[in-house]
Amino acid sequence: MPIPDFQSIMSPLLKFTGDNKEHSLRDAIESLAEYFKLTPDEQQELLASGSQAIFDNRVGWSKTHLLKAGLLESPRRSIFKITERGLMVLGDNPLQINMAYLRRFPEYIDFIKPSNGSSSNEITEKIDVFEATPQEILIASYLKIRTTLAQELLQKVKNCHPAFFERLVVDLLVKMGYGGSLKDAGNATRYSSDGGIDGIIREDKLGLDVIYIQAKRWESQNIGRPDIQSFVGALDGHRSTKGIFITTSKFAETAVEYVKTISKKVILIDGEQLANFMIDYNLGVSVVDIYEIKKIDNDFFGE
Repeated sequence: MPIPDFQSIMSPLLKFTGDNKEHSLRDAIESLAEYFKLTPDEQQELLASGSQAIFDNRVGWSKTHLLKAGLLESPRRSIFKITERGLMVLGDNPLQINMAYLRRFPEYIDFIKPSNGSSSNEITEKIDVFEATPQEILIASYLKIRTTLAQELLQKVKNCHPAFFERLVVDLLVKMGYGGSLKDAGNATRYSSDGGIDGIIREDKLGLDVIYIQAKRWESQNIGRPDIQSFVGALDGHRSTKGIFITTSKFAETAVEYVKTISKKVILIDGEQLANFMIDYNLGVSVVDIYEIKKIDNDFFGE
């Protein structure tokens, strides 16, 4: 079955604690995974950030909401148990425990009350429609912003002069750690007389080896196998075994399969990958905002 949203986990989680014993989050996760009949793959599916399993994250958020509503309590670090209020809720056997249900408890209202002056009902009515946790929503929003930026950045690169693009490629590889300083690391060859090579960069700071670059600033035409074969031939002319082929468009499947069959090490970077590398290494972009997600440092409190 699909991984349940964090609100759907609230009721089974409270029932899990109905034995009035102390439990760890890991115990709850394992029991609830069995309750929801999740497959191993579903249990291991990660958030888009890759930082945590989706199901683990959702169980954790469900626990947080139940704690804030006073249905669970945490007697010590990483341990929780049901409260008298929680037992009373189980006794009432509600059809569903979700954010709307928890709003009947004053402590929960304080928890969800926004700091911008909006009413708690106004905010939670918006939140109730989401199946994702706040962390998932934040990650999804970040990825949406990043995807839009990558698309705009790639279009900007496509509109630049070919010679500027060749230099951009060398600049990016330097930022990625090749060759040390920009002055010493590499250079873009003269436009229109490059002999199939658009740039040269040192593989390391000592210059023990060099990597040859081919850069194609194409609007939409895919790079095919003949283009890669031509580049490999240029590598032969320089007695080189390493090359990077970068394009603003895409690579045909025949080109991708071809580089798997040759002895030389040729890396293919298409437009989408190029834009994402530029974002990762802050080339052609600037930071607007930084948001940090923090948690309690229990070591600081000696727990």
